[in-house]
Amino acid sequence: MSRTMSKKHLLAGLAAAGVLGVGIAAPTVAFAEDSATPSPSASSSTDPGTDRQQQRADRQAAFAEALAKELGVSTDKVTAALEKVREQQQADRPERPSTADRQAMLKERLDQAVKDGKLTQEQADAITKAAEAGVFPGPGGRGHHGGPEGTTGK
Repeated sequence: MSRTMSKKHLLAGLAAAGVLGVGIAAPTVAFAEDSATPSPSASSSTDPGTDRQQQRADRQAAFAEALAKELGVSTDKVTAALEKVREQQQADRPERPSTADRQAMLKERLDQAVKDGKLTQEQADAITKAAEAGVFPGPGGRGHHGGPEGTTGK
């Protein structure tokens, strides 16, 4: 009977840990996505980057305080846990290639398309020129859902 009770306690503990993990991770992701959306007041500031960072820090502090109150733990403990999760997420993310690396990869794909007869050299040059001018959004840029057929690395 004690074995059954310990399994129940273990399952209850794992369920509580899962709920806590989701409760911490989901809002962190939502805050990260929310910070990508510019606020109207950010454009009126003399330094929008600093203003946006301050607003994000204020939202995160308010979130940590509310979560600490709900869980019955100190705000410092919640803030430390959120920071730990954030650091783990950043460490798990692959490093983004530099602009020069992305341009080199695009050039390789365009050269291959010219070699395969899918594009003319003039078309490839025009695409390169447009990419260098910033006409195309970069990988992961806002509104980027893939490029024209044949230009994505898929």
